Amino acid sequence: MNVPAIVSALTIAGSDSGGGAGIQADLKAFAAHRIHGLSAIAALTAQHTHGVTCVHVPPVAFLRAQIDACFEDFNIGAVKLGMLANAAVIHEVADALEHHRPPIVILDPVMVATSGAKLLEDQALEAMRTRLFPLATLLTPNIPEASLLLGRTIADSNDADTAITELLSLGIRAVLLKGGHLFDDDHVVDRYADAATHMVLTHPRLACEAHGTGCTLASAITALACQGMSLPAACEAAVDYVVHALEKGYRPGRGDIVVLDHASATGFSPEQEYAVKVSH
Repeated sequence: MNVPAIVSALTIAGSDSGGGAGIQADLKAFAAHRIHGLSAIAALTAQHTHGVTCVHVPPVAFLRAQIDACFEDFNIGAVKLGMLANAAVIHEVADALEHHRPPIVILDPVMVATSGAKLLEDQALEAMRTRLFPLATLLTPNIPEASLLLGRTIADSNDADTAITELLSLGIRAVLLKGGHLFDDDHVVDRYADAATHMVLTHPRLACEAHGTGCTLASAITALACQGMSLPAACEAAVDYVVHALEKGYRPGRGDIVVLDHASATGFSPEQEYAVKVSH
């Protein structure tokens, strides 16, 4: 069978009816980086700029059918994992990834929405650790998510430095620990680490309450990895992308939540085609 020349990225995550996060943000980020985007919807949320009002988890057999359909027809260069609401979903996704073996898996361990709504059941934490951590190329937790994964509080920069080492010890190959929830100063410090590289990414803290930044960051890394970037370079470029998209952000709803402007965040011209090819 011929392998398609175009490389695609697959997001397995939750749908955000408000359009600012989840699958919708992932596909916008893929498109902004001129990567063809595929999606398998693991959960549906009813939400807007004031919060999440309802969550529906489709049958896992339907989720698996979506994933298998994508792998059957497309050349998938990387997979991004987002909201996986319960242990059954996590096990189904892990089974699918073990079967299809994508070259890169970016795991964004979505647990709590910006509004505070819980998006991951308690018993799913262990399933994530045991099934998805061994498959992940990169883990992208924020501070509350890392605290839940480690079972302890991360209160300051020193805690964050220790936490990234502890996360690596759990079997993750690389970690990007997002620092937006640490208010040490007027800058945000994100920390990247793998077996060979330790890197600190610092950028100004913007005075706004944003929605979809974590989803966008992970999906931008996924798209850049599809283009052949190394993980450290992809993380650095993706952080810049999110900062620019946030600077151009807008308020589409009646709430105060800012949604990222993906169209203004890259240097790509609108005339460019989806042309990331397989290297031979």
